[in-house]
Amino acid sequence: MHIEEVVIDASPLITLFRSQQAELLTQLFSNIWVPDAVWQEVTESGYNDLASQGVATVSWLKQVTVNQIPEVISQQNLGRGESEVLSFALTYPKVRAMLDDHAARRCAKKSGVSTLGTGGLLILAKQRGIIQSVGKSLEALRAAGMWLSDDLIQMLTTKAGES
Repeated sequence: MHIEEVVIDASPLITLFRSQQAELLTQLFSNIWVPDAVWQEVTESGYNDLASQGVATVSWLKQVTVNQIPEVISQQNLGRGESEVLSFALTYPKVRAMLDDHAARRCAKKSGVSTLGTGGLLILAKQRGIIQSVGKSLEALRAAGMWLSDDLIQMLTTKAGES
């Protein structure tokens, strides 16, 4: 899978920063877009943590304004961030929507938007020789507060050839 650009939702962005794995984004993609709603969710959440500090200070994230949410997305009652991520990806088909929310991924599928989850990002990083172990990276995400079922971890590590 060759992906050059992503537009990223808050959950992957937060957990990648909190697990100190955000640099994977710059190693994998030439452009990392962050819609205004996602930017605000992360930086204005009231938390003064690695995610809010990182998003506000790194130069490689590109904040983008999404002016219109197409009806195919607005009808799904998603959060503002997910809606802006999907709208941007729908407008720019070469950009992959990076999100983990199940309802948003279902909407993406209906809308013809290609997605990548945080687990998929780790598999891609291993395939490109950037990380050694998807399992260790998944445990770091868990330690940073991301909920991952044992079944999902098993599926991802198997897909990465680790079990």
